[in-house]
Amino acid sequence: MKILGVETSCDETSAAVVEDGKTILSNVVASQADLHARFGGVVPEVASRRHIELMSPITQQALDEAGCGFHDLDAIAVINRPGLIPALIVGVSAAKAMAWAAGLPLIGVHHLEAHIYANFLDFGRNLFPIPYSLFPLVCLIVSGGHSDIVYMTDHSEYEMMARTRDDAAGEAFDKSARAMGLGYPGGPIVDRLAEQGNPEAVHFPRARLDDTLDFSFSGLKTAVIRYVEKARDGMSLPDVAASFQQAVVDVLVTNTFKAAERKGVRQVLIAGGVAANRELQRQMKERGAALGIAVSAPPPELCTDNAAMVAAAGYYRFIRGECCGLDLDAYASEPLAERREGVAAGSGE
Repeated sequence: MKILGVETSCDETSAAVVEDGKTILSNVVASQADLHARFGGVVPEVASRRHIELMSPITQQALDEAGCGFHDLDAIAVINRPGLIPALIVGVSAAKAMAWAAGLPLIGVHHLEAHIYANFLDFGRNLFPIPYSLFPLVCLIVSGGHSDIVYMTDHSEYEMMARTRDDAAGEAFDKSARAMGLGYPGGPIVDRLAEQGNPEAVHFPRARLDDTLDFSFSGLKTAVIRYVEKARDGMSLPDVAASFQQAVVDVLVTNTFKAAERKGVRQVLIAGGVAANRELQRQMKERGAALGIAVSAPPPELCTDNAAMVAAAGYYRFIRGECCGLDLDAYASEPLAERREGVAAGSGE
């Protein structure tokens, strides 16, 4: 079963063909990072115009690399929530047009769900694919707009255990990197620079929010900005980067394994752009090994936005018959699940 995935939720234009929800036949990604770097962040109108220019050639390239045409596809899956509305509209409109023209079923996919399902793609691990026997599991989703902990009891069944109260982890990376004069996007730059620094050189705050597992990174971001302003020429950028990164990783790792212990799971997933951070992956796997909990994370190219993860998530909805009409709309925000026991997220269409 072949699914064409389409991703335009932010500043990556991507199309991919995935077979049976796991085998990547193609995954073409065109990043706009250089285009937005001069603005210090993504400009929605600029991103959407670039998506319009790239959508057709990127889709054709994905089909060519997969060695198939529209007649070989079983369905088309597209991110329709959450994200930048101008960018989402381009992908949703393109997917609807292709589905109508080719007579194919259409599947709307939640962006966070797609990130989770990057873990279900075949990228050469011993643990593949993640079978039903490993449910229930806990997934940490960390990106520029989200820092969530989700409990999964089965495919597409979610319970939200934690969210960010303010800045997401990826946003804190970008804004702290900007304060340090490191450029955009900040996550990869800080990751590389931190390797040269001492993570204990500067004690930055770790937010603990009552008895919840929620995250808050705005105070940490402010602490970095104030430290940089005060220290100026007398600071070591690698030390600041390593200390900031450790403050983020400490909280992410601690809260994730608290969630895992509360639910009694033996499997933890990491997903989202920040999941590509090497120190986060190292410490998550180290803590998991100590507790006897398996930890899985996609390779870096599948952590960031891509259409293969969209097709993978769409596959599991498609085999349950969860398709959409051509009135599928785009939404700037929508929670993956409500924070209450035993709730399953609906398709949201």
